[in-house]
Amino acid sequence: MKKKSLTWQLPFLILLIVGTVLIIRQQRNTPYQTNKGFIFGTVFTITYQYEKNLNDEILAVLNEVDNSLSPFNKNSIITKINENIPVTPDKMFVEVFQLAKKISTETNGAFDITVAPMVNVWGFGFKNGTSPTKEVIDSIKGIVGFEKVNYQDGKVLKQDPRITLDCSAIAKGYGCDMVARLFRQKDIKNFMIEIGGEVVTSGISEKRIPWKIGVTKPTDDSLNTNQELQTVLNITDMAMATSGNYRNFYYKNGKKYAHTINPKTGYPVQHNILSATVLAPNCATADAYATSFMVLGMEKAKQILEKHPELMAYFIYSDPKGRNAVWYSPSMKGKTIE
Repeated sequence: MKKKSLTWQLPFLILLIVGTVLIIRQQRNTPYQTNKGFIFGTVFTITYQYEKNLNDEILAVLNEVDNSLSPFNKNSIITKINENIPVTPDKMFVEVFQLAKKISTETNGAFDITVAPMVNVWGFGFKNGTSPTKEVIDSIKGIVGFEKVNYQDGKVLKQDPRITLDCSAIAKGYGCDMVARLFRQKDIKNFMIEIGGEVVTSGISEKRIPWKIGVTKPTDDSLNTNQELQTVLNITDMAMATSGNYRNFYYKNGKKYAHTINPKTGYPVQHNILSATVLAPNCATADAYATSFMVLGMEKAKQILEKHPELMAYFIYSDPKGRNAVWYSPSMKGKTIE
């Protein structure tokens, strides 16, 4: 009886093995596609394993994000909100706004998308700024603060019409997430999405190994052309974002001013962190926390990391002797290739 049962099951076992082999062979034979372009004021490179090229669909997703969140786009949702033109925010804007509010609360305001006027007055924003005086900064403080803006009943409510929003510190990461969402809807398991240094990975690369993502060595690089790497992270099924003072700055009277503005003080941060790389379940979160950590500095950033085990960080900082040093989350051990 037992022998008859095994004989009956054998064809199904063989069928299962053959089916598995065919699926693996098909996966290996499916080509990897690569698309490159320009979006959000930066370049993107997207690689994925799929039988056809999805360039048009990828661009459609990225343009949708741009139409929602780009302050450079005169017709975007965020531009209309900034100009107090009546508009109903779309799902993308609402999703980013609510995530930004949550992270602002978690970081005690270190992340704040109302900081745009301060960024602008220091000359780093989407308008030409002028050298700010203490009086100017103090006056701007009255229209900066995430608690001064809310989303309610399908509308963005501002305590002061002069309040403007800038999602630059979260939009690139969110754009990566939206392309990843497109891929997952199509059951694409192996991909790497990179927009201006923000990255989402899944599965394996064309070399059949986990994706390897480089962390740029911090040097004065306002044009973002430096390609020298500090380390390479061996990661997959993760999102990664990097924020660094060396990427955007200017000199005045012999002093270097960073693009990272502390929303509380109104002045550029002067911490010893040169760059903060954050790994998180999604790229919008990684993007926002990387900016937050640049504002908070090393010790406060470590305190937040202790409360959020889902996050990992890799900090490059200047030690007391002015040399570059590295600190990273204990959970990242084994992911770095020095």
